[in-house]
Amino acid sequence: MLEADYVTTDPDVLEAYRSDQARFGRAGQPLALARPRETREVVRILEYAHEHRIPVVPQGARTGLSGGAAAVDGAILLSLERMDRILDVDEVDHTATVQPGVVNAVLSKAVADKGLFYPPDPGSWESSTIGGNVATNAGGLCCVKYGVTSDFVRELEVVLADGRVLRTGRHTAKGVAGYDLVRLFTGSEGTLGVITEVTVALRPAAEKPLTALAFFATPVEACRTVTAYLSTGRRPSVLEFMDRATVDAVSAYRDLGFPDDVGAVLIAQSDRGPAAPDDLDAFARAARECGATEVLVASDPAEGDLLIEARRLVGVAVAQLGDQLIDDVCVPRSRLAELIDGIVAIGREHGVAVPCCGHAGDGNLHPTVVFDAADPESVRRGQAAFDAIMALGLRLGGTITGEHGVGTLKRAWLETELGEVGLSVHQAVKQAFDPRGILNPGKVIARPSC
Repeated sequence: MLEADYVTTDPDVLEAYRSDQARFGRAGQPLALARPRETREVVRILEYAHEHRIPVVPQGARTGLSGGAAAVDGAILLSLERMDRILDVDEVDHTATVQPGVVNAVLSKAVADKGLFYPPDPGSWESSTIGGNVATNAGGLCCVKYGVTSDFVRELEVVLADGRVLRTGRHTAKGVAGYDLVRLFTGSEGTLGVITEVTVALRPAAEKPLTALAFFATPVEACRTVTAYLSTGRRPSVLEFMDRATVDAVSAYRDLGFPDDVGAVLIAQSDRGPAAPDDLDAFARAARECGATEVLVASDPAEGDLLIEARRLVGVAVAQLGDQLIDDVCVPRSRLAELIDGIVAIGREHGVAVPCCGHAGDGNLHPTVVFDAADPESVRRGQAAFDAIMALGLRLGGTITGEHGVGTLKRAWLETELGEVGLSVHQAVKQAFDPRGILNPGKVIARPSC
């Protein structure tokens, strides 16, 4: 085995790194854990693994929800957590260059100190890393206005499967020379190369947002509000949905003063400074016209923080309900109501609770199937409900994943979405970058491992 001070085979340490946050499915038994600090150390690991045909599983903070960072048997786990330096913040060109282990919130705060703004904000932003965000093309609450991680990645340094170092992309705001390999690596979940440096675009600091919250008797009214509000041409910085089960879970976890009989909630924010009050007035009008039972508009950012806290608490609150399969279906906004009604019907059919929240502004919802992992029948029903939700999303013209990635959790559904030709093209790309199949085998695309 490769000997280096950044490589360990300690069983207790390996156990701690075997899994990400996708608890459904098997994590393998790794051979070793490598925690390099520099690109040259990553090169050495991959050269060794390529020569000896050893699987390599790249890892960030392991906050992923699809099993993309879970160990496979006999693999070297390649954790990038120690590569955590911010290398440069360019206040003229509005870019930041970082190692992959930099935590999203750390970068956001560092650039904010210079009057700049890094918009992608996944729910795990206080612990997830930029490298992991790039590998999964992470989204977040601000997606409706600012887009996802790929919209901000300018340049990458990537160590390929055989240890060669590729620099791709460019520091400039524009550039179309050659294939867009930056976009190809972004979202590839460690199956094509190991990201060791990232240059991202920044924005001028946004204004402090103002927030509004609307209560509805039914989810359908909330969905109509989403369409009506966005049809005004306004683009909120946040537009989030919570159904009754999610609101009940949050209220049980922390009393935020919500009414007891809420059928659905929409939370909207605008960060357009002087225009924000008008944006929220338009939201309030649309909500009332669509049947909102009550609309609250924060008078200042501090009050808005209290309103948005309900959405930030969803993950920890729903986790109290039991074991979970967190789905990530995205559909056209015009089909949101159909998606939500279908999710309710699927929960009833399979006898499982499916609280649902998500980014209503871009049609990306997170129905969470709650089950009992100790009960095989409950597990079966939970998996059936999870699959039925993905099938529903595809029937509505959507996708099986808007931001969480494929990993192992959704690999079986990838061909259904891509089609036979699309899958064969993906397999050809994988073969070109990783002919020996050592990079994160078994993730995203089914193919024989090394």
